[in-house]
Amino acid sequence: MFAKAFRVKSNTAIKGSDRRKLRADVTTAFPTLGTDQVSELVPGKEELNIVKLYAHKGDAVTVYVSGGNPILFELEKNLYPTVYTLWSYPDLLPTFTTWPLVLEKLVGGADLMLPGLVMPPAGLPQVQKGDLCAISLVGNRAPVAIGVAAMSTAEMLTSGLKGRGFSVLHTYQDHLWRSGNKSSPPSIAPLALDSADLSEEKGSVQMDSTLQRDMRHMTLEGEEENGEVHQAREDKSLSEAPEDTSTRGLNQDSADSKTLQEQMDELLQQCFLYALKCRVKKADLPLLTSTFLGSHMFSCCPEGRQLDIKKSSYKKLSKFLQQMQQEQIIQVKELSKGVESIVAVDWKHPRITSFVIPEPSPTSQTIQEGSREQPYHPPDIKPLYCVPASMTLLFQESGHKKGSFLEGSEVRMIVINYAKKNDLVDADNKNLVKLDPILCDCILEKNEQHTVMKLPWDSLLTRCLEKLQPAYQVTFPGQEPIVKKGRICPIDITLAQRASNKKVTVVRNLEAYGLDPYSVAAILQQRCQASTTVTPAPGAKDSLQVQIQGNQVHHLGWLLLEEYQLPRKHIQGLEKAPKPGKKK
Repeated sequence: MFAKAFRVKSNTAIKGSDRRKLRADVTTAFPTLGTDQVSELVPGKEELNIVKLYAHKGDAVTVYVSGGNPILFELEKNLYPTVYTLWSYPDLLPTFTTWPLVLEKLVGGADLMLPGLVMPPAGLPQVQKGDLCAISLVGNRAPVAIGVAAMSTAEMLTSGLKGRGFSVLHTYQDHLWRSGNKSSPPSIAPLALDSADLSEEKGSVQMDSTLQRDMRHMTLEGEEENGEVHQAREDKSLSEAPEDTSTRGLNQDSADSKTLQEQMDELLQQCFLYALKCRVKKADLPLLTSTFLGSHMFSCCPEGRQLDIKKSSYKKLSKFLQQMQQEQIIQVKELSKGVESIVAVDWKHPRITSFVIPEPSPTSQTIQEGSREQPYHPPDIKPLYCVPASMTLLFQESGHKKGSFLEGSEVRMIVINYAKKNDLVDADNKNLVKLDPILCDCILEKNEQHTVMKLPWDSLLTRCLEKLQPAYQVTFPGQEPIVKKGRICPIDITLAQRASNKKVTVVRNLEAYGLDPYSVAAILQQRCQASTTVTPAPGAKDSLQVQIQGNQVHHLGWLLLEEYQLPRKHIQGLEKAPKPGKKK
């Protein structure tokens, strides 16, 4: 369903009544979730957005977004979890297992055929036709897709595991996953087996591998394109899955056996030490703890992983920082009521000095190069000048006409050559230029044309540039230059006061610099831990603005200047950032 890009209709913060209704719907749809788990999935006070969109085939879908990630989606009044949610609750749905090579086909829009299933020692999960199921890969229980069973378990076995097994709705790496933080599936070890079961599973895996090699017509049903259904095709690579792929699933290392909470604790410690060692300087202190998290710790998170404090044993940033203060790594103080800041750091602490900056793993590099979008690179912006009708006589000798675009250095050279060619340099004072009728008409005001006979070089060149029309050239990496008249609008950051007397930060003109407002909103929503919305910009055609709850100018400034490397001169409103020690 999300194999191709979708179109967003609206993105709004959820109302209190809708939040309560969603909780009730989640409880009904997924009765295995306890009350605490439902409250964790649909938080009571934290940001939660409703995104209404149209899938590429026209299906109207409602997506619920929390912490920058889609957590649930609703289609035809049915509620479905996303892979982000299933990674936190891997046992929420009955799970079937397939081979890693099949994933690429599922991401492309294919359904899962029964020959692609791996038979576990305990047998297939018991489901009925139409039941919602999760799909995982051999060696990792973290689901990578969700789908609807095309037949019951009994019918699957009766068919000899032939035919279409599941209609796939959503997968890891599809466009719905891309709308989140694009993190990779966590490593969740297979359920513990006793020695007898383990021996049985090894035999089962070897048997499955043999069966896989013998399957000559392992097929996947492709997605519909242009109204025609692609015929299922033979794919030998899927039937030749290497045996060690399965064996690796039975030999998880100690890291894979750690719980999600333990893994998140380690990631939290890593990002904390990384930020202190490489990002935070003494001149940055005192540093708001929220800024430390949003602008420093998040940026130290490895590719393909997501830092989520709520999934750690600490649950809150303040509790984690208290622990770090007890270890005498940092000192935290409440400089103003309700607002904590880091006021001191012991950079000689053994935990900081001994911390080794992690290198990107081959897996994360593969994800970044293959499935993730390319990192943002700022455009090259060059001011230009456009020749108006009133200046054509001056520039026509050099081969330029009305509407020609020139750089400032070209304009200066043309004027200098014109003056020298027409003997306009004053013989007695080389710093002065005599004005001929063409120069008079081009650069002098009407009341000056009979009184001003000469001008200094700098004044002549300055006046000439002022008479030309402003223009600019924008060049994005790997693309042809784009030339436009006028001046490029800066990214505009403003603060507004809403009826509820709450401040919101509004940022406009992101598109002119190649930035996607929805992507920027998702990043800020996570880092600021605040509600964000994307709406049409008033008075601007085909332009969007991002609104973030609270004064988030500091976070915006860090994102635009430090991470996106945009020149400060193209951003206005940075001075509106809250001063250290003041409440937002």
